[in-house]
Amino acid sequence: MDISPRIRVIIVTDGDCTARQAIETAARSMNLYPLKNVAGNPLPLSGPEVLQQILQAPYEPVVVMVDDKGHKGVGAGERVIEYLLHQTEQIKILGVIAVASNSRVRGARVDYSVTGDCQVIKDHPVDKEGNLESPRHRRLEGDTVQILDRYPDLLVVGCGDPGKMNGMDRAADGAEVTRKCLEIILEGSESLA
Repeated sequence: MDISPRIRVIIVTDGDCTARQAIETAARSMNLYPLKNVAGNPLPLSGPEVLQQILQAPYEPVVVMVDDKGHKGVGAGERVIEYLLHQTEQIKILGVIAVASNSRVRGARVDYSVTGDCQVIKDHPVDKEGNLESPRHRRLEGDTVQILDRYPDLLVVGCGDPGKMNGMDRAADGAEVTRKCLEIILEGSESLA
């Protein structure tokens, strides 16, 4: 009986062009494999199609970008997240980078957030610009994060808009905020192993 190890996956809830550049830059600098042909705004592929791309990746961990393009409620990106979370025999989701947006939604809880100046904050969200939200604000608001609360054991790291945040996460400068988010997920998944 062939028992292959599960492929490790990190999900990022953004996929526009600027975010993709930052995510690819940060992922490559850490020897992670970013799935380029999966990114899009909105996500161009279904859950089974994304899974096939993951299984064909030349190395892992694999970074997958999903985006709802501002869709309120459960959109294409969230349906892909949910599908991937249920593929536990083939892949292991290490965590999700939940990207803040200006969407007026319920949002999701976060385990950590990374601010635009790379500060790591426990159990508190940031806004789209990577600024720490007020003390009474307890949930990260983003258009592709609504379903994350259904999975309380999932490691969720919040951040502002990858590649942007008032120039603090530019791909040309190494996308340090995005890189820090990826590091937290990798470290967290090792401590939970």
